[in-house]
Amino acid sequence: MCGIVGYVGNKSSLPVLLEGLRMLEYRGYDSAGVSLAYERDMITVKSKGKLCELEKKLAERNIQESLCGIGHTRWATHGAPSDINSHPHETELLTLVHNGIIENHKSIEGFLLREGYSFVSETDTERAAKLIDYFYKQTREPIAALIEAKKTLLGSYALGVIFKDIPSKIYALRKDNPLIVGYDGSSSYLASDIPAILPYTKLCCRLSEGRVAELSPE
Repeated sequence: MCGIVGYVGNKSSLPVLLEGLRMLEYRGYDSAGVSLAYERDMITVKSKGKLCELEKKLAERNIQESLCGIGHTRWATHGAPSDINSHPHETELLTLVHNGIIENHKSIEGFLLREGYSFVSETDTERAAKLIDYFYKQTREPIAALIEAKKTLLGSYALGVIFKDIPSKIYALRKDNPLIVGYDGSSSYLASDIPAILPYTKLCCRLSEGRVAELSPE
């Protein structure tokens, strides 16, 4: 089972993401990663192995404070454990974490190849990310893009997405995989299980089946 954590608010997101991922280690995983959003940039760092390996990589980088980010611990399903197959997966327009299995990833891949996309990983998640990227190029509206993608995606999924031109919001969508959203008055949280956000807020709820959530500091 994989773990998802997201944070957007008025404090540094990275410590919240790492602590949240530590609280989800009981689910088992073989790699971990984070994406941090900035006004004009996105930094993604990921690593095969335990969280300590990810933290070593982060320590080697000059990571500036980010107020919005998503993190993930992955248990390999499509593609072997590796840095490349780890989440988050980035596209030109967004970064995404995913729990679950996209059953029609091969047909999505074929469609996207015809549309000029290419792939660097073996994962169904990268196919889902680039499908949302495709619809975002058409709509330029995050919720509309996620709703369009939902019409195509088959299987089970819990998604956390940051669009690079909207670095102060996280978007989420779930089908047959749990996602928890929380709020503390000045920050919003996303997680695949409650323990990841309980240190910060008890004001949380399970995202309803098939619903899209927009998380912001407000």
